[in-house]
Amino acid sequence: MLALILGGTGFHVWQQARQDDRTKADAVVVLGAAQYAGRPSPILEARLQHAKNLFDRGVAGYIITGGGRRTGDRYTEAEAGLRWLTSHGVPSDRVIVVGEGSDTLGTINAVAKTALDRGWRTAVIVSDPWHSLRARTMAHDAGLSAWTSPTHRGPIVQTREIQIKYILRETAALLYYRVFNAPADDIGVDL
Repeated sequence: MLALILGGTGFHVWQQARQDDRTKADAVVVLGAAQYAGRPSPILEARLQHAKNLFDRGVAGYIITGGGRRTGDRYTEAEAGLRWLTSHGVPSDRVIVVGEGSDTLGTINAVAKTALDRGWRTAVIVSDPWHSLRARTMAHDAGLSAWTSPTHRGPIVQTREIQIKYILRETAALLYYRVFNAPADDIGVDL
């Protein structure tokens, strides 16, 4: 039974990673990742580039950048996202910064509150492919109607070994979330 649950969840993580839904929404949501003195890490930059592409194609009129800061950081992940997006041509009044959350659940809850307070109900979530199912599940639980358009660029999608590692990690993190309704971002790999 346990093997069926693990296998089925892993398959669902893999299956959702392959979905790229660009249906119009109220906002594109970029989930944070590491930043260095206001400069996005390669993982975050790949997410931001994808979000900008969606914005440029009219998928949504706003981009929400999410993510807090680690101890000692001057910028939040969300602020680093704003800096990158505006330096690449996205108007600053079209970027909503939600600099809260030290894990996926905290960020999603803060983003959902901000969106719902603005009367927005729909969102396209941009993250890494393997993170899509867990992020979408959390967004639904937070009250957003959400779908995903993952980036297929960056260090997380370069080799089969890395992909397998992240599918296993996300399978465990999703199961942990479903059982305990708590974040599990520290399982296995540091994003």
